[in-house]
Amino acid sequence: QTVPHRLSPLAGEMAGRPEGGYPSPTPPHKRAGLQAIIPLCFYRALVQSGETAPIEAMIDALTAEGLIALPVFVSSLKDQVSVDTLRAIFTRFPPSVVINTTGFAVSTPGVEKPSTVLDETGAVVLQAIFSSSPRTTWAGSTQGLSARDLAMSVALPEVDGRVLTRAVSFKSKARFDERVEANLVSHEPDAGRMRFVAELAANWAWLRATAPADRRVALVMANYPNRDGRLGNGVGLDTPAGTIEVMRAMRDSGYSVTDLPADGDALIQTLMAGPTNAAHDGRVIRERLSVSDYISFFVSLPKEVQERVTARWGSPENDPFHIDGAFALPLMRFGKLMIGIQPARGYNIDPKESYHSPDLVPPHGYLAFYAFLRREFSAQAVIHMGKHGNLEWLPGKALALSETCLPEAVFGPLPHLYPFIVNDPGEGTQAKRRTSAVIIDHLTPPLTRAESYGPLKDLEALVDEYYEASGGDPRRLVLLKKQILELIADIGLDQDAGIAKGDAEAVMALMHHHLDSVASRALVAQTRPRGRDIMDILAPYAEPARQARAKAAG
Repeated sequence: QTVPHRLSPLAGEMAGRPEGGYPSPTPPHKRAGLQAIIPLCFYRALVQSGETAPIEAMIDALTAEGLIALPVFVSSLKDQVSVDTLRAIFTRFPPSVVINTTGFAVSTPGVEKPSTVLDETGAVVLQAIFSSSPRTTWAGSTQGLSARDLAMSVALPEVDGRVLTRAVSFKSKARFDERVEANLVSHEPDAGRMRFVAELAANWAWLRATAPADRRVALVMANYPNRDGRLGNGVGLDTPAGTIEVMRAMRDSGYSVTDLPADGDALIQTLMAGPTNAAHDGRVIRERLSVSDYISFFVSLPKEVQERVTARWGSPENDPFHIDGAFALPLMRFGKLMIGIQPARGYNIDPKESYHSPDLVPPHGYLAFYAFLRREFSAQAVIHMGKHGNLEWLPGKALALSETCLPEAVFGPLPHLYPFIVNDPGEGTQAKRRTSAVIIDHLTPPLTRAESYGPLKDLEALVDEYYEASGGDPRRLVLLKKQILELIADIGLDQDAGIAKGDAEAVMALMHHHLDSVASRALVAQTRPRGRDIMDILAPYAEPARQARAKAAG
């Protein structure tokens, strides 16, 4: 197959590129047979000015991954002629993945189904950045990009749902032109960043081309803080129950998912039978990564990363999850779905203070967990389930990461999905920008009735019994009143309700109403994967109005 790419007959046409198109590349072994077309969208001005070096470099990187590059330029994605041209090209050559380098947003915020010509075929759109800053500025910056690049090439494209990747080229002084008496600036591609984006595109294309029954997916559940009582915690989400629903949906869609637990509680109990961040002694170790295999992965990381991990945590054998020449991993297979508990960022440290630490490198056991998913299990996609894990908080740049940034070193160019609560875009943005995550928002939890609990539940039972006895057993009233008053004083409820001590009649008149008010208060419930009874959901919202009507009625 030959994909024509006739850029332009102008002098700015890419040097050495035949107008007839590019021959199909030879696919790498791991993706043998993949014939994926990857359009590369960029501004026409690059062709007109002859600044096509980053486009050529990206084509080379995609070709090296066994992909068919299709460079297409536009004046603007808001220009109707450009849109119609892209639509015609994509109809003839359906894209597997689209790489976009243009800035700004196209879709209108607030529309029901925001879509652009880049994604209307269903292909994921990866956003690559041509930075307006020198490479040295980027390399020495913890932010990664300038405010201008952040606005035009990151924040606005996110409105269109594009997946942020990396800065792949930087501005550099090309030469001094005596005619204009100024330094001419050009785009200088970064081969390493180009390669990362090409690998990410290849992995998305590979995932899309693989039949659901053959896809290998990992699902990772958070654990903060590192106690078994907090396994699978997610803010505003019943993560274990949600995971069961994901498993069922995958199975029903043709994925190889087997041995489903009965419910979320059963899933957690099954995972707790294996290693967790709390312990591994006496537990079933289902998945291991040998030290030799781990070392093979570790030495492939940048030297700087190796040195930082070793300086903080010592040798792999010192890790508490190293047992008999292998790492005990908190993972369990359910067919071709691997479910695991995300490792802690360290040991013998305060998990609360270290969870968001900007400079704490992860230990060997953490690296071994993701090394296993990437190399041994060969995961084609990873789902981090619920807000929020700790991968996106590892040390490194805020965005436009380098190869020495820990999220990239640990996770690599893997397709990444992340169910996340909709009302925390700030922390969700960390995952979007630092791990190229596709955020799948879920709504905030509904309210539910608080109901009575503990001593209040005991008090409610005594009050109910008191009113039952008042209709026919006066002798019981004396004993019940004594028990009620003692319990109220013991738990301090008389002060909460504003009742003077010894005022027994006031207590009995107000207590039933007070208990009912407490039980009816709105309480945030965890988001459940299936609906609850509608009256149960609406009751807390109606309670303030009911109380207002009762007060008005005297």
